[in-house]
Amino acid sequence: MRKKLVAGNWKMHGSIQANVALLDGVIAGMSGVDSEVLVCVPYPYLAQVSAKVQHSRLMLGAQNVSQHEAGAYTGEVAAAMLAEFGCAYVIVGHSERRALFGETDQVVAMKCAAVLAAGMSPVLCVGESLAERDSGRAKSVVSRQLSVVLDCLGVAGFAKVVVAYEPVWAIGTGLTATPFQAQEMHAAIRAQVAALSPVVAENLRILYGGSVKPQGAAELFAQADIDGGLIGGAALVAEDFLAICRAANS
Repeated sequence: MRKKLVAGNWKMHGSIQANVALLDGVIAGMSGVDSEVLVCVPYPYLAQVSAKVQHSRLMLGAQNVSQHEAGAYTGEVAAAMLAEFGCAYVIVGHSERRALFGETDQVVAMKCAAVLAAGMSPVLCVGESLAERDSGRAKSVVSRQLSVVLDCLGVAGFAKVVVAYEPVWAIGTGLTATPFQAQEMHAAIRAQVAALSPVVAENLRILYGGSVKPQGAAELFAQADIDGGLIGGAALVAEDFLAICRAANS
């Protein structure tokens, strides 16, 4: 049975003071949560949050990583550096990184490889734009994004990967894919991996990310191939984030 995972992506939000209040609220409410819970925070707060979650059930993640191991890459952060702060996961290939910073499928694949080499798990984001969905290309776009990483890592590498399906048209818009739409894509992702290894596919956790709200979370998480969520705005409000985490209880 796959353990549900709820990952909070803080994006470019937070302050030292605000982080304390948010984390205090989340940690205090964890007693009613069965799922695994992850917070992915901006680089400057890794040390603060690492210390804060050390004796809790919260896991720490980062939002991005360099594909390079070390070198003259001013402003970049290597996977080994993130591991030193106790990161267990790293978000890779988020749609905002792809759209705003030009990350290609090949770069995303290299970043996944770097995360795995440093002993952490990538949260690999895949997803289509509204134009791609409207033109009937949603599945082919997601399949292409997934294929490049599968080719790079091999299917065995996916034993430590988490996939997050994030329809780009539902991020920050207030729109959410229907449970049917989300399940359909999650099933297609699992089937693509299963064609290479049924065992890896069965154990692969696939999260839904796209304006998840407490009200609709339980119905999403009840779908057969949805193993939790990658949560944006709601992860910044302790009560909302906890409500979503509880919705993932099996």
